[in-house]
Amino acid sequence: MAQNSGISTPSGMGGIIRLNEKKSSYFNLSPTHVILFIVLLVATRIVLEFSVKL
Repeated sequence: MAQNSGISTPSGMGGIIRLNEKKSSYFNLSPTHVILFIVLLVATRIVLEFSVKL
């Protein structure tokens, strides 16, 4: 049997799997795009609200 020499080495990957960090997607949305889209929706809603009342 092996004797304990006080040196420990990690075994393989230790159960940790490295996934592909860069995911390719059909739509690549940044937080800036989302915020601009929301602002555009709010502005459209305000314009439509005033145009219907006239």
